Formats: sequence, C-alpha cells, structure tokens
Amino acid sequence: MMTAAGRGPGHRFGGPVLAGVLPRQAPRVRACAAELAAVLHVPLVCAYADPSVFPVFDDAGAVRLAPIDPDGDDAGSAAEAAELAALLRGELEQAPVEWEFRRLWGEPAQALHRTAEELDASLIVLGTRQPGPGHHLEELITGSVAGRLAHRQDRPVLLVP
Repeated sequence: MMTAAGRGPGHRFGGPVLAGVLPRQAPRVRACAAELAAVLHVPLVCAYADPSVFPVFDDAGAVRLAPIDPDGDDAGSAAEAAELAALLRGELEQAPVEWEFRRLWGEPAQALHRTAEELDASLIVLGTRQPGPGHHLEELITGSVAGRLAHRQDRPVLLVP
C-alpha cells in the first residue's frame, strides 16, 4: 500500500521540501517550493548543485569544496552560489517558512538524490529546462535532472514550468 508520498506504509510529509535552485531560474519555482513547505508545515531547503566542484576533507573532518579543474579556482563558482544565496534571502525573507541554502557538489541529479536521502525530504521541487537549442541538446545528451531523479529514488518530484 502506498501513501500520498508514495514512500510506503506510514510515510507522511514530515521532512523538508528540497528545491533544486539555479541562478537564472524562474522565481516561481522557488515561490512554489516555499508555498508547499509552508502548507506542509516543514522547512525548505534550497539546494544549488555545482558540478564543477568536489568535496575535500581535512584532518579534522571539515569539508570544503574544491574545483574539479586542478588549474582552476573556485572563485567564479563560489561567487555564483553567493549571489544565488543573496537572491534567496531577498525572495524568502518574508516567507512564512524556515529555510536554508545549501551548495551541493557533483552531478545535479545525484547531488539532489543524496541530499534528499540525507534530509529525508518529503519531496523535491525542480523547474523545467530553459528553452533554447543549447539546453535541448544538453538534455538529449545527458537526459533531464527530473527524469534521472524520478527513476533514482522513491519520493515525489514536482516540476514547475
């Protein structure tokens, strides 16, 4: 027997709403995720999956993100994440929901899946792909993040156009 969440008997929407966020994403994706979190009375976690970095652990167990390109630095990617976090603060400061921003590492579908598992997220909210031949070609080659997520785990994935 499946419940509304589709995650087996007894599961309820109790974990946070996990929203995959991007710098040039339509604001309605983030607004929809915040509204869902408020209606469900759960926190909102806005996650930016950065495929250009990977985690490095020091001797104390602290983690930092390092660029995949050994000749590159993380300044551009970190600045983009900081700008996105500032945008979210502006958009969500009046929202009736507890929220946080996380910068993830790795391929977006894997990073979101990993984080959803870690948080026991109620659902994942994503925007649809942006129009244009470049994005269409990328999706043909790599597939969509939503499609990979829908086949990789058992929590609902909500697409916001």
